[in-house]
Amino acid sequence: MATVQSVRGPIDSSELGRTLVHEHVFVLGEEYRLNYDTDWDEDQKVADAVRDLNDLKAAGIDTIFDPTVLGLGRYIPRIQKVAAQTDLNIIVATGLYTYNDIPHQFEHRGPGQLFDMPEPLVEMFVKDLTDGIADTGVRAAFLKCAIEAPGLTPGVERVMRAVGQSSAQTGAPITVHTNPHTRSGLVAQQVLKEEGADLTKVVLGHSGDSDDIDYLVEVADNGSLLGMDRFGLDVYLSTEKRVDTIVELVRRGYVEQITLAHDASCYIDYFDPAAKAEMQPNWNFRHIPDDVLPMLLEKGVSEDDIDTMLVKNPRRYFE
Repeated sequence: MATVQSVRGPIDSSELGRTLVHEHVFVLGEEYRLNYDTDWDEDQKVADAVRDLNDLKAAGIDTIFDPTVLGLGRYIPRIQKVAAQTDLNIIVATGLYTYNDIPHQFEHRGPGQLFDMPEPLVEMFVKDLTDGIADTGVRAAFLKCAIEAPGLTPGVERVMRAVGQSSAQTGAPITVHTNPHTRSGLVAQQVLKEEGADLTKVVLGHSGDSDDIDYLVEVADNGSLLGMDRFGLDVYLSTEKRVDTIVELVRRGYVEQITLAHDASCYIDYFDPAAKAEMQPNWNFRHIPDDVLPMLLEKGVSEDDIDTMLVKNPRRYFE
């Protein structure tokens, strides 16, 4: 067992229960919101999030990991308001989300930069993990970085190495946004390993966007967990193909390296809500408990396998 930091405070890893490893409460540009979103209603947005998460709890899910970090609009006081009104555990992250460049706040500060100094990203991430985020009293429980189609750009590499170093220092696990079609999970594994991170404590997010079994087996054989975590985003891969891929991985003996989620959110400012619901009607928190789990069972995945994917694997991520 291990202690896991949640928004409401530390819990034992045995209390995580059924866990979706990659969901968001809010994804938004705070700077944009403050300057241009004249329709924003803070109380209503919080109430909507509470409703959605309580509904998810009623569907049998006990915990979500929320990898909303710098670059995605992380604002912990708002998450605290939501967490205070739901029994569902919310586990938050530290890190930085970019596909290309490092934010301007860091481009001139750091090893070998204009202002040569120890990596400020590592100092930030470790502080969030050990002391808490800002003055909220909430500690991050895991780390997040990304590598997309542009590949290992200088900015992406710098963030990823800082995440790897922070994990090596603290033991905190990592989630990486990857693009499996470019096989970027292999790149992430190499860089994180070079920085001392334990690959068995890494979720390669969005692995479920691909049904390339050979690639998925290769990264799983390196020790990492597979994030089959975009159920409902049929624009990337249909639910049926996502389910069939998991069935095949389970058949091959990889059930202990599979995690599940939707990468959904209570609110995201990337899309008009009505248009999003029309284009991707299954992209919501209920899709896995209502649709995906019955499909897996129908195709021969056992209840024990589902328990491994939803309970045992997320718990082992911290233990």
